Amino acid sequence: MEYPQKERYDFNDLIEIVKILRAPGGCPWDMAQTHESIRSNFIEETYEAIEAIDTKDTELLKEELGDVLLQVALHSEMEREAGSFDMNDVCDGICKKLIIRHPHVFGDKSADNEKEALQNWNAVKMQTKHQKTQTEAMQSISRALPSLMRSEKIQRKAAKVGFDWENVYGALDKLSEEISELKVAITHSTIENQTEELGDVLFSVVNVSRFLGVDSEKALYQTCDKFINRFSMVEQLALERGIDMKNADMSVLDSLWEEVKIKLKNN
Repeated sequence: MEYPQKERYDFNDLIEIVKILRAPGGCPWDMAQTHESIRSNFIEETYEAIEAIDTKDTELLKEELGDVLLQVALHSEMEREAGSFDMNDVCDGICKKLIIRHPHVFGDKSADNEKEALQNWNAVKMQTKHQKTQTEAMQSISRALPSLMRSEKIQRKAAKVGFDWENVYGALDKLSEEISELKVAITHSTIENQTEELGDVLFSVVNVSRFLGVDSEKALYQTCDKFINRFSMVEQLALERGIDMKNADMSVLDSLWEEVKIKLKNN
């Protein structure tokens, strides 16, 4: 099967190529895919685009955004084949949403700063989704989001109607309370209750991060990288000193960890 060779392809070419890949005589793999079978691909490609943003790699970002766009095109093509909607309907929907949710740009509302613009967006969102309570707004938050991100969104919804601590210290006190309850559950309770109490601790940690203006997802992301870096140095020290990490006492390994922390702090 042939396709015109071009110096530069555009959005319409992408849609046409995806149609060809999915059509009889196209690619057996593409033809076999469903929304469910490539669900994880969509997540993976999105996170790879995020990594390109984090590393400020514009060439990689261009490539990864293309991979994300391919996922959108594939899902849209599946629905076109089913007679539900196509990519033009997707574009139509997002254009209409952008226009109606920016009344300060396309309507008679005003917004002099980011906060007012966001307030306009959220007000129109609740109205168009027929949400009359914050509970309904919370329930509309996607359950597929990473849990730290979902937690923060839920907490922000609650805060809009005053269900919130006055400051970070109230959130910290609540975190201490939840940690105490987790300790009790570890000693006296079932795995189910321990899971529940651990969830409460994590939810409280997100609350603290929200008051600090810190993105909890990003904070944990950075800590993962920090841990890997420190662990690699601990592993190297153990190797140099003939320490078998698998059999060494934890106090020995912790001593190496503290040594690495001091070394990094002084560099």
